[in-house]
Amino acid sequence: MTSGAEPIRPSFARRLATALYRRPRLQLGLLLAPPVGALVIAYLGSLALLLVNAFWRFDAFTGSVVTTPTLDNFSQIVTTSVFRDVAVRTILTAAAVTVTDALVAFPMAYFMARVAPRRTRNVLLVAVVLPLWSGYLVKVYAWRLILLNDGFADSVLAPFGLHGPGLSQISAWIVFSYLWLPYMILPIYAGLERIPGSLLEASGDLGARAVTTFRRVILPLTLPAVVAGSIFTFSLTLGDYVTPRLVAGGTQFIGNVVYDNIGVVGNVPLAAAYATVPILVMLVYLLLARRTGAFESL
Repeated sequence: MTSGAEPIRPSFARRLATALYRRPRLQLGLLLAPPVGALVIAYLGSLALLLVNAFWRFDAFTGSVVTTPTLDNFSQIVTTSVFRDVAVRTILTAAAVTVTDALVAFPMAYFMARVAPRRTRNVLLVAVVLPLWSGYLVKVYAWRLILLNDGFADSVLAPFGLHGPGLSQISAWIVFSYLWLPYMILPIYAGLERIPGSLLEASGDLGARAVTTFRRVILPLTLPAVVAGSIFTFSLTLGDYVTPRLVAGGTQFIGNVVYDNIGVVGNVPLAAAYATVPILVMLVYLLLARRTGAFESL
């Protein structure tokens, strides 16, 4: 004897959950779709619009943008000495900040990873990350007060017959080095922590001194981590315009030129063309960094 009742059909949500359970790749695709879509629209879309603007022209007489394709902006950047000097100054400052942070960060990260006890290590990690929780402008303005003429730095150095750098390019280098130092310490710390202790013991058993062990074992293994940290310090310095405006004493960087051409002059095409300089520099830098295996340390 058969029953006349119809079988209960599962709900749409249940059928969808069953279908997704059997297709893990589809799950991953749906999970990544919102952030990837936002990245493509908000970042890559605005970057594409920036590059398109770089090939337009600003009419100074009418104050409007002429959408006829041209290479005049790039020609002006290449042929004008001011633009070349600003680009070189910015790149050299970014390189100096990167080298400074690497030299300061390496011994700190080594002590944290290989020497300090676990409790001390945790305290030092918090101390490294803690400055990242405070506001960017707060830190820059604090340094401005320190570096001003007759400021804190001058009062400390005055008994020794010295004075601080004031607001200058050197001040920008100091502030940049302070701001981006945690971004160098953390990758190096992670790279040093991954080195097996057995390698260092084997180096010592084979008669290598501490300097030789550092040069032949530690440094090659942590080089990708150093390069990974340098990507942050170099790129962040290359595109910053707030710190130079506040502490560089009128010294122009790439970000300041871009900002002034957009907000003051209104020459968006020239600003867009000049903004391609750090983009190209970072593309070359990333290609070189990729060859060291730095992306595996990020």
